[in-house]
Amino acid sequence: MFTKILIANRGEIACRVILSARKMGIKTVAVYSDADADARHVELADEAVHIGAAPSRESYLQADRIIAACKSTGAQAVHPGYGFLSENAAFARRVEEEGIVFIGPKHHSIAAMGDKIASKKLANDARVNTIPGVNEAIGTAEQAVEIAKGIGYPVMIKASAGGGGKGLRVAFNDKESFEGFTSCRNEARNSFGDDRVFIEKYVEEPRHIEIQVLGDSHGNVLYLNERECSIQRRHQKVIEEAPSPFISDATRKAMGEQAVALAKAVKYQSAGTVEFVVGKDQSFYFLEMNTRLQVEHPVTESITGLDLVELMIRVAAGEKLPITQADVRREGWAIECRINAEDPFRNFLPSTGRLVRFQPPRETMWAGDTEHLYGVRVDTGVQDGGEIPMYYDSMIAKLIVHGKDRREAIAKMREALNGFVIRGISSNIPFQAALLAHPRFVAGDFNTGFIAEHYAHGFRAEDVPHDDSDFLVALAAWVNRRILQRAAGISGQMPGHQFTVGEEFVVVLLDDAGRHRHQSARVSDFEAQSGSSVVATGKQRYEICSNWHLGGSRIRGTANGKPFTAQVERGVGKNPLAIRVIHNGTRLDTLVLTPRAAQLHALMPFKAPPDMSRYVLSPMPGLLVEVAVQPGQKVQAGERVAVIEAMKMENVLFAAADGVVAKVLASKGESLVVDQPIVEFA
Repeated sequence: MFTKILIANRGEIACRVILSARKMGIKTVAVYSDADADARHVELADEAVHIGAAPSRESYLQADRIIAACKSTGAQAVHPGYGFLSENAAFARRVEEEGIVFIGPKHHSIAAMGDKIASKKLANDARVNTIPGVNEAIGTAEQAVEIAKGIGYPVMIKASAGGGGKGLRVAFNDKESFEGFTSCRNEARNSFGDDRVFIEKYVEEPRHIEIQVLGDSHGNVLYLNERECSIQRRHQKVIEEAPSPFISDATRKAMGEQAVALAKAVKYQSAGTVEFVVGKDQSFYFLEMNTRLQVEHPVTESITGLDLVELMIRVAAGEKLPITQADVRREGWAIECRINAEDPFRNFLPSTGRLVRFQPPRETMWAGDTEHLYGVRVDTGVQDGGEIPMYYDSMIAKLIVHGKDRREAIAKMREALNGFVIRGISSNIPFQAALLAHPRFVAGDFNTGFIAEHYAHGFRAEDVPHDDSDFLVALAAWVNRRILQRAAGISGQMPGHQFTVGEEFVVVLLDDAGRHRHQSARVSDFEAQSGSSVVATGKQRYEICSNWHLGGSRIRGTANGKPFTAQVERGVGKNPLAIRVIHNGTRLDTLVLTPRAAQLHALMPFKAPPDMSRYVLSPMPGLLVEVAVQPGQKVQAGERVAVIEAMKMENVLFAAADGVVAKVLASKGESLVVDQPIVEFA
């Protein structure tokens, strides 16, 4: 067994590998860029080596520097994590040639599965179901149309080297085939330097279901059940679960056996994933094989009780798999939510900056620990006060729950999301909460088009309806009563003029448009010590009990005897008296006033926000990589004005109307904040 390994990655997955290595008594070496000097993975590792500037192409993608770091620290093996160099066959080969062990499959297996056309041929030879189509690279758009007609519409046009949703089009007729082929080839050439394109049958109402496989150097290969990954946004997974609520035991067995056959065909040694598209009739077809650890591996660890990172390390060291296929368990139900640094209410634009507050929910399961299951686990590479840099992907953390069944797992996840506090940047937690509450998701009735179908026009606050809105109002009134108690208890008050707290309040519900709705709330039977109080509002009555203290971001307690977790924030927006309550993804901004103060507040004029229609504003924090206009230039509506880059995402800004550029207010290379003016029109 190795005594020291290097993790050629960053963030959450680097921390995850370190925890399993530590459990095994193996020392770890972290590598880091300028942007990650104070990152959590650097802190957790036994040693750390600086490998370059912040952009990944100047650090985490520098194979020479990573190999040099191995040699200088005496690391005997490299774990690549996922992303970066994890599926780079040339890197795996270089590592092996340098006498260092690559904790992953052999380079020939990576190469065989990395090319979509070659991998499909291999799958056919291994008698794995493949989608009807043409595996050869197609030369012209005219050929593409003829082939598509032969297969039968709809068809999918895919770049051989594509990934992450790039180089992919769906065509329903000849015109779409012609145009889709051309744009797909151009996109593939620009993104991957490889313009080979092929066509296959498009499976309607498809589900994305993948099989986890594990092989060793002694010819043993197992499948560790399946993961349901159909909840996707723009081909990026959002929620994953294991097992799938859709497939039967017979389908599971058939998919598993075919995945094993494919892995054996390429002499696969390590953890890997065979991805399938599954039709509504449970017909399934091979998509691709990911020759690395997957982001969603924790759900498989939960239902099998196996530590996949430990098994990867043991296999790389030459050990045999310690279990047989008959030993693979499938116990309970696990769900994973990807918590991303993005603003769901602004079309999921990246959100970078400092984590003013980062408080994950209480954990009862931990990465690398296979004993404490049926609980809550958080895999993350960040910590309170840390930075979310603009140079890497947007994932802050993975939230994993394990329940006895799917219903319990969903309930646990909703409660865990309620207790996940993130301040300073935006996160997609409200969107996750809405998905988990959606009747179709709860019923297990969904496919890969679920988000596109139900959130076709983006995500809005009203897409998160609360099943008991009066409870949020009552909670705001209760929080206000706790705040007032401190004022009432201040010593040295003048006799006869002490501050007394009444029982009648008005909760003013605030919104961005300046419309304020008033709702009465009566707070009685208040007990300062126990935090108990009765709040009557609307037609509801709530007995709320909690030991929440002023300044706390989370409220845990009971309402009418039932436990709840919610979040509270004071002084939101521009009003230091405002109280924000967050529960089940719904956010309520309020002012809690006495009846007289509420009357006076209703007379206050609304101050409209300034008119910014003459400006092009930055919709997200990021790097200004291009300004396409200059002062005095005439610009037409829809014309390109600027380009901003953040978290591997490029955002092009266009003019909303015809006009003349008066000033350019930001320069190329400048780091922008949200709503920062870039261009002013006359």
